Amino acid sequence: MNSDVFQYTITVPKSAIDDMNHVNNVTYLHWVQDIAKKHWETKTTETIRETYVWVVLNHFIEYHSPAFEHDELTIQTWIDHHHGAKSERHTKIIKTSTKKVIVTAKTMWCLLHKETLRPTRINKEISTLF
Repeated sequence: MNSDVFQYTITVPKSAIDDMNHVNNVTYLHWVQDIAKKHWETKTTETIRETYVWVVLNHFIEYHSPAFEHDELTIQTWIDHHHGAKSERHTKIIKTSTKKVIVTAKTMWCLLHKETLRPTRINKEISTLF
């Protein structure tokens, strides 16, 4: 499938810094989930968002290099493929000034019908948006 890359930039806030003076690992996970949500919200209608919801089945994150307070980071995400109710999303976090990859992540998401909270097949209406 390989969808288009969706991205945005952030500046690392003081609140993201841990006792070792770099971005805390849990913060990266938040950013991985935040960009997935932003991507979904920019591509879908309110009707679609009122009908469906995503849940995470698993995350695989690799930490390549630390980031620090005030670093500008570019966060990118894309859908690699989907099958049935599952969709594999990739995320890359890059230090904007050096183009150095800080974090890579792969997340398996499951689409649920919002009313029943049961898995539902990713239909053409949704897959064509990405």
